Amino acid sequence: MKDGKKPPFTASGMALYSAILGQLAGSILIGVFCGRYLDHSFQIEPLFLIIGLLLGLATGIWAMLHTVRHFFSGD
Repeated sequence: MKDGKKPPFTASGMALYSAILGQLAGSILIGVFCGRYLDHSFQIEPLFLIIGLLLGLATGIWAMLHTVRHFFSGD
């Protein structure tokens, strides 16, 4: 490209996209399933599910930012 920008659909770009997707989806799913398990164990229905969802989302966002920062640092 003439303006110095990389095209978004290169092999490294697709690797970054799939890493972000895996981290976000995986952490949210783990948080939800752990929350459901704790809800079932303690007989408290939506409390731990909501906490697990929020913790999974926060963890996924943190991991995504860490991955993007590492990707663009050149390491």
